[in-house]
Amino acid sequence: MNPPRFDILDWNALAPEARRAALARPRPDRGDLSGGVSDIVARVRNGGDTALTELTAKLDGVRPDMLEVPPERMKEAWDALDPDLAAAIDDAAERIRRFHAADRPVDRQVETAPGVMCRVVYLPLNTVGLYVPGGSAPLVSTVLMLAVPAELAGCSEVVLCSPPGRDGDIGPEILAAAWRCGVDRVFRAGGAQAVAAMAYGTETVPRCDKIFGPGNAWVTEAKQQVSLDPQGAAIDMPAGPSEVMVIADDSATDDDGATLVAWDLMSQAEHGADSQVVLVTDSRRLAQAVIDRLGELVPASRRAGILAESLRSARIILVADPDAALAIVDDYAPEHLIINTRDAAKQAERVRHAGSVFIGRWTPESLGDYCSGTNHVLPTYGWARAHGALGLGDYLRRMTLQEASAEGLARLGPTAETLAAVEGLEAHRMAVTARLNAIGDAT
Repeated sequence: MNPPRFDILDWNALAPEARRAALARPRPDRGDLSGGVSDIVARVRNGGDTALTELTAKLDGVRPDMLEVPPERMKEAWDALDPDLAAAIDDAAERIRRFHAADRPVDRQVETAPGVMCRVVYLPLNTVGLYVPGGSAPLVSTVLMLAVPAELAGCSEVVLCSPPGRDGDIGPEILAAAWRCGVDRVFRAGGAQAVAAMAYGTETVPRCDKIFGPGNAWVTEAKQQVSLDPQGAAIDMPAGPSEVMVIADDSATDDDGATLVAWDLMSQAEHGADSQVVLVTDSRRLAQAVIDRLGELVPASRRAGILAESLRSARIILVADPDAALAIVDDYAPEHLIINTRDAAKQAERVRHAGSVFIGRWTPESLGDYCSGTNHVLPTYGWARAHGALGLGDYLRRMTLQEASAEGLARLGPTAETLAAVEGLEAHRMAVTARLNAIGDAT
């Protein structure tokens, strides 16, 4: 296989339109994505298990004997797991649990005026659906990232869908991790059809209140469609193809430094052909060294075919200084941001738009993917401007309560009356006025 070819884009020499093109995400031609997903969702919503099974046979090329994995099969998968992998799952799960438990929102009560008490409480969602993509590798880490917070939150039922392999089953590593992390039910279904099944329910798959997890463009589109339907389900965030942006300076120009940057870029590019990686540097020497390393490493990779496709959308951008690099970061809003510079911690404090930030030479993005404790379900395609990393709070619903005494209503009532009157909402005003009159009569 021929090594990938890259151009170094000089940011200062690019016109505004060329800059926008340089930071554009890849958008493969998938035909009528919206219409195709809409048809799949409608078929599952109306046809239940039969439609789900037929679509799995058509789209995944396999017809499972049963949609649901027997619970004992999950436990058997854990018991048969390689001891080293079992230990790694336990270690990663513990760190994820520790970080997310510390992020639990706290119920609060505030007296906003004498006699008026307001509270906020956080309650676990009832039934949640977890989507774990299939493909060429079992994404055990995604099970951990989705299921551990659900277990911590105390969700009453945790459902997981994942595409079956050619043998008609889900990989034993996925089943083992699901059992270890408290998943209640697992189903052999993937793609937009699995999202529809969890959103509306079938004879076998329970209807879920909220759907979590990353996926390809079809999965992302399905999540967005069902979230817009009052009869559908809420979703965590738009989470599509993976991406990483690396900022590096001439402190990484030694052989090891350039190699580390190359591996960081490849670690996201190997996810799929629609992944994107971007290097931003103020060192032309580093840029060329990274290109040279990629030329050596990519052809030798076991995922060379995927890398060759995804790296077609890679960008290597040369900037004048760190300020220009940070401006690109906030414009692009990457899912993952690696800062491999002398003053990485200082630069990280200035970042405003990124899903997750990895600071310094010794912090590869892979730590966040697997075991540092943070969540790897992150906003992509620029959604980091408005969305953040998945957290425990996403599995809870925030409910407010308020209680007023007669004294409290007497204090706040006139304010409510005035605002209701200016809005022309007479019944709103009278709901207060009638009570104020009753208080006056009582005294």
